[in-house]
Amino acid sequence: MSKDTMTDSSKVNPPPRHVAIIMDGNNRWAKSRGLPSLAGHKAGVDAVRQVITGCVEQGVEALTLFAFSSENWKRPPLEVKGLMELFKFALDREVKKLHKNNIRLRVVGDKTRFSESLQKRIAEAESLTESCTGLQLNIAANYGGRWDIAAAAKQVAQRCLEGELTPDQIDEAVLGRYVTLSDLPDPDLCIRTAGEQRISNFLIWQFAYTEFYYADCYWPDFGKERLVQAISDFTGRERRFGRTSEQLEADKGA
Repeated sequence: MSKDTMTDSSKVNPPPRHVAIIMDGNNRWAKSRGLPSLAGHKAGVDAVRQVITGCVEQGVEALTLFAFSSENWKRPPLEVKGLMELFKFALDREVKKLHKNNIRLRVVGDKTRFSESLQKRIAEAESLTESCTGLQLNIAANYGGRWDIAAAAKQVAQRCLEGELTPDQIDEAVLGRYVTLSDLPDPDLCIRTAGEQRISNFLIWQFAYTEFYYADCYWPDFGKERLVQAISDFTGRERRFGRTSEQLEADKGA
């Protein structure tokens, strides 16, 4: 799979409607410079700004960023505390800019574990940008793909208990209505930085036919230029969705 190189093949796909990013490498970026881990996370916020701008310029409709997984609570307590404070700071500093630029912000994941003050900031930020009609910016925080599917299953089970559904009526379409981001198209493209090649419990359900792009750079070094490279690589791929190349060509000629 291509890494950080633009494809020479002809463009066969339009730009992705929905881009998901696993922002990896903040700690390693900081360590390589002899800096504390929190410095890497702060630098990562700058990269987020660049990528948001790049997505708007590229016509991307939705951007979902994996900011804090449900497993990240296992990190050193001081780092987790610093991340929570940085999250508050970023919300306070950035939300008015998002609103000014018509960007809607949503935080997805189990928010109940966050402090009351952080939950309040999240609710205020979501409320301020709720009517924005431009880029849909989703921040996955205390999110896990297995948690997402289990939470959806609980909601479907509750409907069965209330007599609104029978088990025989449960199919992919029914369950899919209850997973996170069900109101958006599934991600067309997932980018992961820092050379890692795994999904780390991110959007398991939604990634059924997502294309993946792995960048060797750490997240703080990923900006608009590398985003454009990833999108260019994506537009040169053939997406078959279970069909053959011949069937795709036949559809084009029909």
